[in-house]
Amino acid sequence: MRLHRLEVTAFGPFADTVEVDFDELGAAGLFLLTGATGAGKTSVLDAVCFALYGDVPGDRGTARRLRCDRADDGVAPRVELEATLAGRRFRLTRAPSWQRPKRRGTGTTTEPARATVSELVGGTWTPLSSRIDETGDLVGRLLGLTLTQFTQVAMLPQGRFQAFLRATSDERHRLLQQLFRTGRFEAVEQWLREHRADLRRSDAALHREAADLVSRASEAAGTGLPDGWDLHALGPLADDGALAAWLDALVQAARDEQAASAERLASDAVHEAETRAGLEAAREAAARHERAERVRLELAELEAAAGTHEADVRRLDAARRAAAVVPLARLAAARAEAVGSSERAATAARRRVDELAHRPDAALDPDLDADLDADLDAVLTSAHAAAAAARAVRPRAERLAADRARLRQSEGTRKRLAAELERATERAERLPDQVAALRADLDATREAAARVEPLTVAAQAARVRLDAHGEVARLEPRLREAEAAWLTAREHTVTLREELVALRLARIDGMAAELAQALVVGQSCPVCGSAEHPHRARTRSDAPDAAAERAAQAAIDDAAAVEHLHDQAVRDLQQNLVAARARAGDDPAPALAERLADLQEQLGAALRAAGRLPDLEQRHAEAETERARVDDDLRTLAADADRAAHEHAGLARAVAELAAELDAVLQGAASLDALVDHHDAVATAARHALDRDREATTARAAAVEAAAALGAAAHEAGFDAPEPALAAALEPTALAHLEQAVVRHERRREAAEAVLAETPAGAEGAPPGVLDLALADAAHDTALEALTGSRAWSARATDRAARLTDHRGDLDRCLTRWLPLRRDLAVAAGLASFVDGTSADNELRMRLSAYVLAYRLGQVVDAANERLAGMTDRRYCLEHTGHRGAGETRGGLSLLVRDDWSGRTRDPATLSGGETFVVSLALALGLADVIAHEAGGAALDTLFVDEGFGSLDADTLDDVLDTLDALRDGGRVVGVVSHVAEMRDRIPTQLVVATTRRGGSTLTLRR
Repeated sequence: MRLHRLEVTAFGPFADTVEVDFDELGAAGLFLLTGATGAGKTSVLDAVCFALYGDVPGDRGTARRLRCDRADDGVAPRVELEATLAGRRFRLTRAPSWQRPKRRGTGTTTEPARATVSELVGGTWTPLSSRIDETGDLVGRLLGLTLTQFTQVAMLPQGRFQAFLRATSDERHRLLQQLFRTGRFEAVEQWLREHRADLRRSDAALHREAADLVSRASEAAGTGLPDGWDLHALGPLADDGALAAWLDALVQAARDEQAASAERLASDAVHEAETRAGLEAAREAAARHERAERVRLELAELEAAAGTHEADVRRLDAARRAAAVVPLARLAAARAEAVGSSERAATAARRRVDELAHRPDAALDPDLDADLDADLDAVLTSAHAAAAAARAVRPRAERLAADRARLRQSEGTRKRLAAELERATERAERLPDQVAALRADLDATREAAARVEPLTVAAQAARVRLDAHGEVARLEPRLREAEAAWLTAREHTVTLREELVALRLARIDGMAAELAQALVVGQSCPVCGSAEHPHRARTRSDAPDAAAERAAQAAIDDAAAVEHLHDQAVRDLQQNLVAARARAGDDPAPALAERLADLQEQLGAALRAAGRLPDLEQRHAEAETERARVDDDLRTLAADADRAAHEHAGLARAVAELAAELDAVLQGAASLDALVDHHDAVATAARHALDRDREATTARAAAVEAAAALGAAAHEAGFDAPEPALAAALEPTALAHLEQAVVRHERRREAAEAVLAETPAGAEGAPPGVLDLALADAAHDTALEALTGSRAWSARATDRAARLTDHRGDLDRCLTRWLPLRRDLAVAAGLASFVDGTSADNELRMRLSAYVLAYRLGQVVDAANERLAGMTDRRYCLEHTGHRGAGETRGGLSLLVRDDWSGRTRDPATLSGGETFVVSLALALGLADVIAHEAGGAALDTLFVDEGFGSLDADTLDDVLDTLDALRDGGRVVGVVSHVAEMRDRIPTQLVVATTRRGGSTLTLRR
């Protein structure tokens, strides 16, 4: 991967569009990305990551706020990157999600993230995709790295590799898993844990099933639980033979009991049948004798009621004959009543015709104002003719109503147009003066608004110079304080170096005693070579040793780092002070303040005038338009008023003519509708009277016919007149009761005689003895009770045998499934605990994934030591150990630092700031080499190292820069991110990030 060009708009701290030409930066192979703290150095790297992956590394990616707050409201954030990936040149353009102002109304709306990718083919950019997921997949396939891996390989992040050096085994495990994609080994661990849990759940379920079967078998057999029934407590290899033998014995005992109960049940059933037959014979003889006695008593009762029965038979015959006369009598009465009703209705209908024909308020036809004793047909015909004549005039009346409404509307229109014409005339007279006044005001305002731009430029220049005076006043005391602090730190460093020189001289003076301490009997002296040591030198109590010398050197290193920081602060303040004085110029601050106040006052007046200008222009244009519109309206209103006056006069004449014609037709009636309604009412009443006359005539004829039919029906039924027949008639309910009484008497007699005829000879004798029937009943009860007990015993025995047989089969099936599962569970549990690092067999207490990552970490350490040897003069090297570190529960990924000068290993947490940076940088470079190799040897031609150089002394900084310079082999471009002044002196090619007055940042190439 090689970067060519980066363009950023409204992203991070960059409010405007900035561009980075990496080809020009990389011409020297090594360049510096520098700028003040917070200016946005790391944001340049964020933009590269965002263009490639759509996200930024580290904690900044969780904020989800990538758009510059200082950018204009409508400017969309955007990052464009041209880069060569896998030998192909691409242009990637991405925009993060952001809140833009709504195009209509107020408020904001969310603009979604976007991404496009194009490839340079034959000198032409060819679009490949505009989808975010496809763009990310393409970059991932070409680079072979995730965002986490990319930041560890191509962008060594600020403080991140130091955190990796000092991390615990678990923290390194999580990071290395992401970098080396060893999730499949954790998936194996997870699968084994889940498989063990599944087997345990299945084992518990089968254990409950087996325990339930044993409990139910014990309950069915009525016995206690056998010894050793709980196979779960006996272990995975427990034998189930004893449990099966116990249940087999219970099944056999239940079957023996079932056979004995069946034999007893058969014997008791035969005895109960014999006693039941004797009891039934005795009961039948007693029943025959009792039935014969009841029949004789009933016949005697029927003979006593014979007279009443004969009278009921006669009444029933007369009622049946009279039933045919009753309907005709009812019909004759109904028709006689209908005659009276129809005659009353006819009289009322004639009276209604008379009332309508002689109404004093009705304009009647002269032919209807006559004696109504005349023919009603003539009255009906005359009324129909009069109503038809009135309806013929109705269209003329409707037209009159419509013309009157139009006349009222025309009057309103005429008055409205006159009023509008008057108002338009007044408006046309006032408008010319208003237009002239607005024109004069508009010209004056335009002249004042033209001064806004020059006044703004002058005010901004005065404000910049005045702010520079304030910055000079703030920086001068800070510079004096920083210089004093630097001199103090420098004196302290010199003092410590002098103490170290004195300590080394003292140690050299006592070196003979120090060598003598290491001599043993029989070993040659490293100075004289003698094996005898009669007078070995002795160490003084105040003689320094190697530990004291190392402590003094560490103190000097720390003091030098502090001195370097103070020196950097002094240089930065000096540069800032020079720049501030240049911006302030020669004019004194009070004069600048007075001039700025005057410019701001003039600018305020000009801005107010400019603010009024759009409103005045709009008002002037509206006044001109209004004057033209009013002139047109005046002409239109005059024409409309004349036309409305002519229409009103014509409508008035038409209304007067129609009103005279309608009055002649009404002849005093209230209205035309009232006249039509009256004639219709007379016609309806005459028609109703004719109908009632016809109904009365028909009713009289029907009444005569019904009376004749009633007399004939009475003679046919055997009665002299209708009255006796009606007296003999009965209601349907009474007739039905009488028929039932007669039939019931006859049926009772027939049944009693039939029973006597069927009774055998001698059945009328004495009944069987009561003692014999009781003895037979008691014998049968005893036999039945014994049979019931036998049946219950047989049912219990059969049920117990069936239940135990079923439990035996269920137990076999349960054990067939359970025993293999218990063996599988033992294997799975042992393997899961071993892989998880919790088994006693796992001596290192390492998880499987940690074991795999330990191999990768060993490769990283080997690669890091190659870099570290050159940066520390082979003093330090990293060691990977599989043992647990302090406070860790599992091992495998611990790191130590070996100091070859002292021969001791140290915890990385004991390193000084500069040592930590050097070791961490070597570790990060080694990690990058291994990851690149792991990703298939991805060619990374552009590399960034972010911050941390301020903690190094001059010699170590030279070694580190030599190492970084060596990374340029093969055409690689290395970018160093730092604000350290010494780095600016050593690396001439620089990309400078600076903050502008409005708060945004800019980029400048310096060579």
